[in-house]
Amino acid sequence: MTRAIMGAVAALALAGCQDREETPAPEPSPTASPSPTQASIIRPDVAVERIEPELEPLEASVSFAEAGGELSDAAIADLEAIVASPQTAEGGAIVLRGHTDSVGDDEANLRVSERRAEMVRDWLVEKGVAEDRISVIALGEQRPIAPNAQLDGTPDEGGRAANRRVDVSVALPGGGDPAEATDAAEPQEKTVAEALAGDD
Repeated sequence: MTRAIMGAVAALALAGCQDREETPAPEPSPTASPSPTQASIIRPDVAVERIEPELEPLEASVSFAEAGGELSDAAIADLEAIVASPQTAEGGAIVLRGHTDSVGDDEANLRVSERRAEMVRDWLVEKGVAEDRISVIALGEQRPIAPNAQLDGTPDEGGRAANRRVDVSVALPGGGDPAEATDAAEPQEKTVAEALAGDD
């Protein structure tokens, strides 16, 4: 009897082991992989409006550093950039302020500064800018942007060259006459390239 009981227990134990071996382990569920066609956070059906930077009036200088009676290559390059600018294309008023260094008497310098501004005006008109948009102001040596002399009294040739210039102000339509604008701050020389750099 004991043997019979022991045999039954052994048979049951063997049967349990076989059940364990035959029962397959559950397969791991596959991890969800992102679909290649996931929706973008940007909706293609919504138009995105591009905000253009606001156009500012143009302030630039045309150099007469060589002190000759003609436009230099550098001056023509400056003028070409001004004519190609979006401000000029807008059709607003243009003011040309002629300047000289301090060499010579006041009256002569006023005449020279006026001739320089007129030379710039004539070039602009030749390139298609309407003459009635342009005003000419002669300032002579009154508004230097650099010293005309060193502290020891000797000439400052670099400063004098910088002072020989025509300042160009191009207003936007409806922005008022730039000839009437006054600046309380000290005048600063600005190349055409620097003036145009804020418009990209």
